[in-house]
Amino acid sequence: MAPPDIRQVVLDILERIAPDEDLSDLDDGVAFRDQMELDSMDFLDIVMELRKQYRVQIPEDEYENLITMDSTVDYLTPKLADVPAGV
Repeated sequence: MAPPDIRQVVLDILERIAPDEDLSDLDDGVAFRDQMELDSMDFLDIVMELRKQYRVQIPEDEYENLITMDSTVDYLTPKLADVPAGV
């Protein structure tokens, strides 16, 4: 899966977790929590959705890699490299 596809996957997950948020102005370099009303449970929901949909295991000590959209896409790119887009 290419980085633009991964970004869309993360956006789709964010839309489900925080349906009232306007994601059209999301700044990929700014922490999600600084732009959205996300609490720690919402963050865990993101991790669980990635695990459920793509079988991606994200150890707790690597959660810091999921702070911004840019860091999330960079972190997930090698983990999802063999996953076809649209799966």
